[in-house]
Amino acid sequence: MTIQQRLLKFITIANWIILFAAAIIAMFASSADFARGVIFGGLIVTVNFHLLYRTLQKAFRPQQLVSHNVVLAKYYVRFIVSGVIILVLIAKHYVNPIGLFIGLSVVVVSITLATLIELKNLFFKEAV
Repeated sequence: MTIQQRLLKFITIANWIILFAAAIIAMFASSADFARGVIFGGLIVTVNFHLLYRTLQKAFRPQQLVSHNVVLAKYYVRFIVSGVIILVLIAKHYVNPIGLFIGLSVVVVSITLATLIELKNLFFKEAV
């Protein structure tokens, strides 16, 4: 398994684990609005990550290379839809903005954790 496949698999699994853990902690440690913010933010960013993966995977298939304009169009459509969802969630007071921000950070935490683990493996592999 290549490093890219290993990172992608780790990040994909870690996204759901971190989202679940953050949601459980938020439900017990704070208000319902805050917990909803964590859950909705985590779902938005995790689903976006999966959709981006699928778009890029299809774009780089050797049988049918997709135009970069199609990839960019899909990216911007996802970005706009996510922005509208976030706007509605905050404007209608369905979620706490701080909880939403924490939920939206799930993928960042997963990527950071994956990077640290790979760096640790790289350094310890070279040391041996």
